Parts: sequence; C-alpha cells; structure tokens
Amino acid sequence: MLGSWPGTDPVEAAKLSLGLFTPPHLPSLPELPARGIGSDAVGRTAGMLVELPVDVQPYGWRFVDRPGGDHRRAVSALSTDINVLADVAGGSDHQPAAYKVQIVGPVTLAAAIHLHYGERALRDYGARRDVAQSLSAGLVLHAEKVRSAAPGAELTLQIDEPEVASALAGTIPTASGYRTLRSIPASELRQTWTAFVAAAKAAGFAKVAINLGTGVAGSASAAEPAETNSAEMASWRKGLELALECGIDAIAVPLSALDTGHWEQLAGAIESGVGMWAGTVPVRAGQVPPSYSALVERIMRPWHGLGLPAKSLSLLRITPDNGLAAVSPQEARIIVNRTLEVAAALTDLRNS
Repeated sequence: MLGSWPGTDPVEAAKLSLGLFTPPHLPSLPELPARGIGSDAVGRTAGMLVELPVDVQPYGWRFVDRPGGDHRRAVSALSTDINVLADVAGGSDHQPAAYKVQIVGPVTLAAAIHLHYGERALRDYGARRDVAQSLSAGLVLHAEKVRSAAPGAELTLQIDEPEVASALAGTIPTASGYRTLRSIPASELRQTWTAFVAAAKAAGFAKVAINLGTGVAGSASAAEPAETNSAEMASWRKGLELALECGIDAIAVPLSALDTGHWEQLAGAIESGVGMWAGTVPVRAGQVPPSYSALVERIMRPWHGLGLPAKSLSLLRITPDNGLAAVSPQEARIIVNRTLEVAAALTDLRNS
C-alpha cells in the first residue's frame, strides 16, 4: 500500500494495515485524507517541518511566522496516528517486524507550499533549501516516535515525489496560473535527494524508497501518467535516472508510466540490488481490477524480455498504482487483495 486509505477511522485503518500486510509484506502508517485539513499528504508532511509553521489559504498550504490552528491540526493528526499504531501493535499477538511510513518529498513539498506572498516555495532556491533541511530535521523526530510505537521494527521511508518531472521540465504553474516556474537544475535535484536520503538513513530508517508516481502536488501517484508532453516525458526519465543515483534502496513507479527505456533503466538498477516497487493494480473508482494472471503477465513480459532472472523477483514489491483514498472501503479491500494475489503468484514463480 502506497499510503492513503479511505475513511476517517485511524484505528480501523491501522488494524487493516497490520492484519493484511503480514510478513513478508510491508504494513504502513495509513494516511486518511478524508479527515480533512492536516490529514492530507502535504499537510501531514508539513506538520513534520522544524521551525517552518504553515496554515491553509484558499490556494493551499502557506508558510507563516507562527503556528496556528491548521498547523496544530496537522501535528495532532499525525500524533494520533502514531499513538494508534502503538496501541494496535501493542495489542496484537505479533509485533510488526518491519514498518513503512511515507512523506511528501522535499521537491514536491516545495511545489505544494506557498511563501508568505503567495508564490510557490519551489520558485526560490533558498526556500527549496530550507524546506529540505527542515524536513530532514523533522525526520529525526518522526523516526523516534515511530520506533517507540513499533519497537524493534525495521523502518522503511517512502518519499513521494510526483512533481519531479514537472519541476525538471519547468511546467509547474505560478500562483497566478499565467506562467510556469523555471525548471530546477538536475544537479540541484541530485544533491538534494542524495543529502535527504543520507539524512533519512542517519535518522534511523533502514531502507529508503523514492516514489516517483505521477500527478499533481499533494497527490502522490496519480492514477494516470502525467507524461502529457515530450518535455515531461524526458524529465520523468531524468528523474528516474537521478533517483537511482542517490543511494536509495528501492524505487516505486507505476507500471502504466513505463516504456521500454524505463524498463532498461530499472533492469540495470535491479541487477545492482536496488528494489522495485511496481504500481501494478489499477486504482479506479467503480472498476474491478484486472485478473491477477493478467497483472502478473504485465510484469513478467518485460522481466523476461530484459533477461532478468526469476530469483531477482525477490527485489520486487507489488503495490496499487495509486493511494486508495479515492475509492470506497470495499473497493480498497478488493484492490489490496488483488495486490496480495499478484505478489503470491510472483513468489511462486520465483521459487519454482
């Protein structure tokens, strides 16, 4: 599960996560954006920032001089989720051996939060740097809290960066909507990600994955590929290349966004030991996902075509291609069950 879940009950979501994703699967700290302000992906991550308080304006989240009600709601919601994790895990017969938390990455966060005068923080180099450094500091506190809630669990951090292709291509609109922000240099992105991944490891996360996804700021892993023009297609490929250079343990990508060139990039990474989280099961409200055999074929055809051995499937995790907040709880269960079926089938192939 990439992160978001339908509904507003953190206890139910935590029980489902720990109950459905038993070893070797990876349970996660669910996001429940339906709870409102502060429980959305951007607000949840913004609440982790150190000395950078935020509030909500009609155009979205904004940096402010001092914490207000919106900031406190974000901090409180995340604190509640961690406390619920401690209660649910503590009352379970089996403590989780591994656990995943997800945040909005520094580039996408800078694209989603506005400066005091209304423009996106992504526009200003100093603001981009401050966001990355503040979030790195916040990771230390976050990791400590999650470790206390799930003692002994190996922690994995998922960094959602769906806006990277647009940031590299220079297609993110300004606050007015009449222009676009200047593209960020690839060298800066590489440096930012490398430092951020190192900070996450230093904070206590045993493994770090970057989720490129596609979509708009604050909505990691949108359902449809965002590669709507040649500039963004090239930038998405560049983002994948840079992500694989910054010391991550795994890369999360939606299968619908991959062409032959992407698969070749991923094959090289897999051969070097980097894991792949394949967004395989479509998340579409009102639609039943394809059969598990059809989804297995979508993976194994390029896998065999590139000469990857079956044993390398140990580096593969299967996920939905999007968060689950936009579907009903019943549909979410169907999607998760299909995800588990695909994972089981691939495990059988690896072991056969």
